[in-house]
Amino acid sequence: MKKEQGIKIIMIIAIILVIAGIAFVGYGIFQKLTKKLPNPVATIEVQDYGTIKVELYPDQAPNTVTNFITLANRGFYNGLTFHRTIPGFMIQGGDKNGDGTGTPTLDDIFGNGNTSQYAIKGEMLANNYKKNKIKMEAGVIAMARSDYTSISSTLADESYNSAGSQFFIMHEDNTSLNGLYTGFGKVIEGMDVVNAIANVEVTYRSSELAEGEEAPKDENGNELTADMPINKPVISSVRVETYGVNYGEPETVEPFSYYNYIMEHYYGSSISE
Repeated sequence: MKKEQGIKIIMIIAIILVIAGIAFVGYGIFQKLTKKLPNPVATIEVQDYGTIKVELYPDQAPNTVTNFITLANRGFYNGLTFHRTIPGFMIQGGDKNGDGTGTPTLDDIFGNGNTSQYAIKGEMLANNYKKNKIKMEAGVIAMARSDYTSISSTLADESYNSAGSQFFIMHEDNTSLNGLYTGFGKVIEGMDVVNAIANVEVTYRSSELAEGEEAPKDENGNELTADMPINKPVISSVRVETYGVNYGEPETVEPFSYYNYIMEHYYGSSISE
């Protein structure tokens, strides 16, 4: 009898240990599944100004974040500048031409030698993307894009899907931009650097030009670009810490071609034909 009781006790203990083991393993799996991974953080080093750290939000704008991470960690932004600065509004950079006209190529993100230019779709409300709730507040980083609606009101989609590498950081809140540009992160350190860059000396302020007044010209008679720093702040480097997460490769689209649009509109053909 005592022997049978001993066996039962051993069996009960064994069952308890098995259940405890299963619970322990299950808890470990649960922790892994529910543990919130840290958002990627971009470190932007600006020569003679300091460091700006930006937390990126892949849950709000996943493809935009992937595009930025890819460009940054491939060294695309190293040596580029902030070419447009407006105090009370924003600072803009990330253009390979340094004047707002540059467009990245597929080689810049894939390293495949393909020099075709690319763009990414806008992840914002105006483009019927409803997951992005980021408001254009001070410190928010967003993608710059073109506005082709001045050419034709039918080119809204082409405008919304025209971002490539250029980004801007909000200096102050601006609700008029909400839903019209893809915000994808926010400054967590270095707003003093943003402030310093926003207030650099520029060629002339667009806000100070009266309606109908011609833009100032340089010594060669060429019109100066508004809000462009006389000495553009140089981006020494941009690196993104992903904390071991692989965000993959960005999805791209073919950028709008103004030349092809004109050719098709007036002549019914394009340069690609």
